[in-house]
Amino acid sequence: MSNGHPFPDLHGAATGVGSLPGTDAREAAKTSTGALEHLPFLPELPARGPGADMIGRSAGLLVELFAQTEPSGWRFTDRPGRDTRRAHSWLGEDLDALEEFTQGHRGALKVQAVGPWTLAASVELKHGEKALADPGACRDIAGSLAEGLRRHLADVRKRIPGAEVVLQLDEPSLPAVLAGSVKTASGFQRLRAVDRQIAEENLRELIRGVDAPVVVHSCAPQVPIPLLRRAGAAGISLDFSLLTEREDDDLGEAVEGGTAILAGVVPATDQAAAQSKAVSDPAGSVQGVRTLWRRLGFSPELLGRRVLVTPACGLAGASPSYARQALSLSVRAAQSLVDNPE
Repeated sequence: MSNGHPFPDLHGAATGVGSLPGTDAREAAKTSTGALEHLPFLPELPARGPGADMIGRSAGLLVELFAQTEPSGWRFTDRPGRDTRRAHSWLGEDLDALEEFTQGHRGALKVQAVGPWTLAASVELKHGEKALADPGACRDIAGSLAEGLRRHLADVRKRIPGAEVVLQLDEPSLPAVLAGSVKTASGFQRLRAVDRQIAEENLRELIRGVDAPVVVHSCAPQVPIPLLRRAGAAGISLDFSLLTEREDDDLGEAVEGGTAILAGVVPATDQAAAQSKAVSDPAGSVQGVRTLWRRLGFSPELLGRRVLVTPACGLAGASPSYARQALSLSVRAAQSLVDNPE
């Protein structure tokens, strides 16, 4: 069901979701590559401002579509302006830093971009309504993003020739898009739900068009796991605390079908960590994963191969010291799934 690119075979691996605190690209690249041997990632540093946030960075990847910030948020515009130049400049800075710290790297490497539905739900058209309200605009965004991602992945491979690049599409708004709960630009009404088949086709076209395994990340409840698998996702990344037993069958079928599960179990902020035992007991933070595995009836030996460990969400809201700690806790938790799968 994937685009022909299965998720890399990583045993006992951990990774980050995407964002890190601070504004120093070299420090962020050093943190990502230093903590994550099996699957380092290209960090995002939203604290730098518009264009470094996830929507701005991904708007900067679009080809022949441009966006700028308005008081209401991001809006499409006729020509590239300061925000587009900023997004390109910061992405270049981040890639330079990653290239510096991945000299000689051979193996998997993850880059992130916002998916087409979350972009459409977040960026307004020139007249002020969200692009999600216009089916033609949604198609244009997906096509433009696919071309931009092809160029982006080619640039990453040129800079880091030994990298097996994995693309993560961030779709936190997808469940709301499908449920018809995305608010209009005025905030007083909700936009009509997007037909699930159209949502799936749109994603499938994009995933088919990029030459890399694609993992879709959503830290919202009710992630549409079967839809994402049919669209070609090789992996699905979710906040494990939001899962209910209602998702058991979908998760079981995903694992049986070879889909990688990226389980967000490590707290993403200092405050959440203070209320959790994950810091003192990293192996305990994946106890729920083991319980789910037993409930699904899978072989314990498969656990460390099919499940990767991540923080529950991006780490932009964490302190720099806890962000580093969260990544190392993820690594230790992932290793415990291999060492003690039961």
